[in-house]
Amino acid sequence: MTDIPAKAPEDCETMIDVRIGVDATDRALMELLDQRFGYMRAAARIKGTRDAVRDEERKDYVIRAAVKDAETRGIPGDVVADIWERLVEGSIAYEFVEWDRIRD
Repeated sequence: MTDIPAKAPEDCETMIDVRIGVDATDRALMELLDQRFGYMRAAARIKGTRDAVRDEERKDYVIRAAVKDAETRGIPGDVVADIWERLVEGSIAYEFVEWDRIRD
């Protein structure tokens, strides 16, 4: 890890610049994932029944919204769909674990 500030992608001139930017982006993504999984812990606490953890309608909405956002940004929608499928399924699995843990 480095303390060198990341340049915007369009300002990168070397692969070192690119790698610094990618590493900084990965750290930012990890912070966002930490926050997202915090919301899963909150959902596990709030939902009254274990059956409420899996919500296929909400899952479909989240994935469709991510794909739409990706495509408006010029990011491949199929790649984002795959990533979000894993993210949402992993989040649901985590929420089940948390739901059970809180109530044991």
